[in-house]
Amino acid sequence: MSGISNYGAFLLAGVLLNLTPGNDTIYILSQSMARGKRAGIFSALGIGTGSIIHTLLAAFGLSLILSQSIVLFTAVKYLGAAYLVFVGISMFLDRSGVTTEVVQKSVAPGYAKTYRDAVLTNLFNPKVALFFIAFLPQFIDSSYKHTVIPFLTLGFTFTFTGTLWCMVLASFSADLTARLRARRGITSILNKISGTVLVGLGVKLALIRAK
Repeated sequence: MSGISNYGAFLLAGVLLNLTPGNDTIYILSQSMARGKRAGIFSALGIGTGSIIHTLLAAFGLSLILSQSIVLFTAVKYLGAAYLVFVGISMFLDRSGVTTEVVQKSVAPGYAKTYRDAVLTNLFNPKVALFFIAFLPQFIDSSYKHTVIPFLTLGFTFTFTGTLWCMVLASFSADLTARLRARRGITSILNKISGTVLVGLGVKLALIRAK
């Protein structure tokens, strides 16, 4: 493939990395467990959209600024951490699980908001941007003049396989928790668990350091 070295090796490495649980996977699982299959799928699509944006930024060199600027890295990191904590606390305090089914449907967040939250969560994680500009170039032929094209090809491939895996994972986890959710009060418990996980991810993000 023009401009790409060892595409097969990249595909294998990318799939293995996608299968390895990370912050995005945990976020999608928490949404799927707390709000159902559709919320998990929309979260996976949102994370995928964020990854596409990171790919575009990295391909055109904008993410390089993030890797070189400690101030910008720190600002993005804390914005992302604060947003995760905010979403987590909102879920923890959500009392829809102890109300009637009709009220639950009326107060449940729209899937557009679920999608938006996932996109922002991914975009506000500077480690994702650094991953793309560190991992993808290893499979790009340095002698190839138009490096943007192979960069985009690799980035879109990684995002596509990762999104498919996350959607499957969201579906299975939602099916599993759907039976639990039928029990009285379990939705409230799942919301609290998911909210706590997201707050933990926010704290973890806040503690990472630029290298």
